[in-house]
Amino acid sequence: MVLEYMDNLKNDNYYISKALSDIEIIETYTKHLQEYEELISDDMLLDAVMFRLIQLIENIKKISHDFKDKHPDIPWGEIIGFRNGVIHEYGKTDYTIVYEIIKRDLSKLKEALEN
Repeated sequence: MVLEYMDNLKNDNYYISKALSDIEIIETYTKHLQEYEELISDDMLLDAVMFRLIQLIENIKKISHDFKDKHPDIPWGEIIGFRNGVIHEYGKTDYTIVYEIIKRDLSKLKEALEN
């Protein structure tokens, strides 16, 4: 009963807030990165970033279809597709894509979610 009540309290604002928090944590972890090699040479950093990316996308998946329909500028399908690739093909993850997400895409997603 308590879990059902808690689930009902979780709405788009909740999941957006959680996603923004994950973005900020990734930004904190990676603000010093200047090159791709710095990311892939630090196993703990790479693990932490990958965990947060997965958490971020899990929260994005829970945002309502209504909200997503109202914000077609955000590439929802690509974001969720990336998560599926990481989860189901972890050993085959292209970390150059992860680096590009960190350096280029997260700030755009953050801005879109904040607006």
